[in-house]
Amino acid sequence: MLKVAIVLGSKSDFDKVRPALEIFDKFGVPYEARILSAHRTPDEAHAFAASARKNGFGAIIAVAGKAAHLGGVLAAATTLPVVALPVSTSFLDGLDSVLSILPMPSGVPVAVMGVNAGANAALFCVRMLAATDAELDRKYERYVCEMKEKTLADDKELQKLLGK
Repeated sequence: MLKVAIVLGSKSDFDKVRPALEIFDKFGVPYEARILSAHRTPDEAHAFAASARKNGFGAIIAVAGKAAHLGGVLAAATTLPVVALPVSTSFLDGLDSVLSILPMPSGVPVAVMGVNAGANAALFCVRMLAATDAELDRKYERYVCEMKEKTLADDKELQKLLGK
């Protein structure tokens, strides 16, 4: 199975990544996490992305806040899918991160998740990998069924509380 790379722009972003790690563990998707900055270690970030495919990765999650250029830097160096996970900051509560990522130039696509949406970043990667992995696809289908069952059970409980 292909791995997912999780590249954090700084150590302070790690708490925002924990939900993604939990999703990968739940689905049995192998991952590696690194701290590489678009601004402080650009050469290392570029080299990591350039060699990611040959190192067994199928997707990259770029986790960054403020001037969140990490996703673009990584996407420029690889043909793998890059998923940007903008994180909240003390400046504009993460909107600055989103606005740094969204205007990628044509030809360098980066998928952008919501601010601090680590679980969705991981689930997006699981969906991509499941396109060519039947076992992972079955796991994802079960996950979707479990979400549906939980939502319907919650609705039933609500209806009881409302006396319906």
